Formats: sequence, C-alpha cells, structure tokens
Amino acid sequence: MCLAVPVRVVELLPDAMAKVSLDGVTKTISIALVDDVAVGDYVILHVGFALSRLNAEEAERTLAMIRELAEGAP
Repeated sequence: MCLAVPVRVVELLPDAMAKVSLDGVTKTISIALVDDVAVGDYVILHVGFALSRLNAEEAERTLAMIRELAEGAP
C-alpha cells in the first residue's frame, strides 16, 4: 500500500527541491512536478516527490484524520 501525506513547505532550495515539515519532522523533497510552490504551501508528498498542492484547510483536515486514526491504533 502506498501513502501520500500533506506536508508544509518551510524552505525552497536550489534545483527544484524544498524542505518540508510534518509535526516537527523535516525532510528535503523534490518539487519538480509541481509549479509555483511557495513557502507556506501544503503539498502532497509521496516517496520524496511533491505531487500536487492543496489548500491549508484541506491539508489540516486530512492531517487531523490521520492523527485520529493513529490515536485509535493499538
């Protein structure tokens, strides 16, 4: 099973790369597949690549659901 998650862009880097953050964890990813990414944007991250942008409200709603599921896991 594959999982793609929303992450927030915290820094733009050279060569179509960006630093993103999720719950305090940062990772450097490729943003080559998505146009006009800016600091503060949310992107869908899958295996090191941003696949698309999404609005902050949808990203927060999705992250809240993921956290809920994690809390209910044994």
